[in-house]
Amino acid sequence: MMNIGKKYWLPVVGAIVGGIAGYLYYVNIGCVTGTCAITSKPLNSTLYFAMMGALLFSMFRKEEKKTPAE
Repeated sequence: MMNIGKKYWLPVVGAIVGGIAGYLYYVNIGCVTGTCAITSKPLNSTLYFAMMGALLFSMFRKEEKKTPAE
């Protein structure tokens, strides 16, 4: 069980950072008219940025080197 935490900690941190950034984007910039699909509601903005943060942070995860089978 601890192996899973070590394996996915970077995407989880990215999702948290992205979610916070998405909410701050909604609050500070947002969409006044309500026609923007992502930034018109705080939930949409937070979830979208959380997903983008998880994807971005997961790019920096080091993969285990596999040895060829003999």
